[in-house]
Amino acid sequence: MQLEGKTAFVTGGSRGIGAAIAVRLAAEGADIALTYVAGADAAAGIVGRIEALGRKAFAFQADSADARSVRTAVDAAAAALGKLDVVVHNAGVFSAGPIEEITAEEIDRVLAIHVRAVLVGTQAALPHMPDGGRIISIGSNLADRVARPGLTLYSASKAALDGLTRGLARDLGSRGITAVLVQPGSTDTDMNPASSPHADDQRALSALGHYGAAEDIAATVAHLAGPGGRHISGTTITIDGGQNA
Repeated sequence: MQLEGKTAFVTGGSRGIGAAIAVRLAAEGADIALTYVAGADAAAGIVGRIEALGRKAFAFQADSADARSVRTAVDAAAAALGKLDVVVHNAGVFSAGPIEEITAEEIDRVLAIHVRAVLVGTQAALPHMPDGGRIISIGSNLADRVARPGLTLYSASKAALDGLTRGLARDLGSRGITAVLVQPGSTDTDMNPASSPHADDQRALSALGHYGAAEDIAATVAHLAGPGGRHISGTTITIDGGQNA
């Protein structure tokens, strides 16, 4: 219960890695607020799981592509929880395809969700965050190694999080607030199931030869959110089974 008395806000927390993070932080003692875009039933299910652990939980509909929606969700979460000790920027979309076919609208949407929402959400959270808080962003190992064609936009948007994280670490270090980027590799979720037609190609890249689980990512986030993460800031932690080795 290393997070007892703490609160956490997790974007995209209704499924996949975000849901695993929300549940794990609750298991460590934190009260949770999470966002979802369209999966109200899934979000309610995660709220129920967290409440079954004896913690408070709230779900707010928010589209990370909309800056105003992000700010509103952060303020609502802070009002419900009383403060925001930990903010996990997890919401994301996958974009792939020939570079010649990428539209300006898709560029704007992906960058808004993966980059702008992190910056805007952090700005909105800071007035509600005590000194010693945590800002944790979920990126991708594809930021460091583009394993195949068609990933330019996605990889670029995730790579931007490295500079953003380093900047936040410098800007907020005087308050004892840490900023860390966590980069998962192939992780078994509905976005990238281990049973997909492309799964064997991804396994072949891994030193361990298998997909990760969402709980693997959540375990690292829990460590960063707890006392063990107080001196980890301005850096990237990649959890990909050695895909980028």
